[in-house]
Order: sequence, then C-alpha cells, then structure tokens
Amino acid sequence: MKAATLTFLCLTALATQAHASSPDAWAAYDKAVIASCTKASGLKNVKPVGKPAQFDDRVDYTALLLQGQYPQKHMKGAPGTELCLYNKKTKTAYVTEWDSIRATIKKQ
Repeated sequence: MKAATLTFLCLTALATQAHASSPDAWAAYDKAVIASCTKASGLKNVKPVGKPAQFDDRVDYTALLLQGQYPQKHMKGAPGTELCLYNKKTKTAYVTEWDSIRATIKKQ
C-alpha cells in the first residue's frame, strides 16, 4: 500500500510541474523561424507578414506568411506571397508559393 501511495504522490508532483516558456524564449523562437523561412524563400526583399502562427505541439509545425518580389527577370519584380512551414523538431523551413491568398477586389 505504501508503494502505491508513494507512486501516486510522485506522479502527481511531476504532473503539476508545467514548464511554460518565457517571453524571451518565444521571441528567440520567432526570430529563428523568421530567419529560417526568409532564408528558404525564393523571393527578393522578403518580409514576414505578421508573426509566426504556433500550432499545437502534436502538429510540430509553425506557419509564417511571407511577401516579397519574384526575382525572375520575366516577372519584372511582381509581388509574390509564400507560405512557410517550419518543423519544430528538425528546425527546417519548407516554403511554397501561395499567391492565391491575396484578396482580389472586385469593382461593382
């Protein structure tokens, strides 16, 4: 009986110790995501749009929207949008073109 009680108390103590990240740790993480995503981007003058979107830890990804200009000569500096997914475990950024996200304004 004593072993069961001791086990229960130990597990309870471990379960109640939640370690939240500090604001400085989150700022450093956001900075790393932005740096990795901008490096992976194919756009010129690339800038993040807003802050990285944090997904649940079960997903292991952070998303970041990027905007810049297409570097290809035939694109003549046209604006471009990319979506970056940053893998938390591998610390790798994956970028895809996402120009369809831009809102189009219809004249009435």
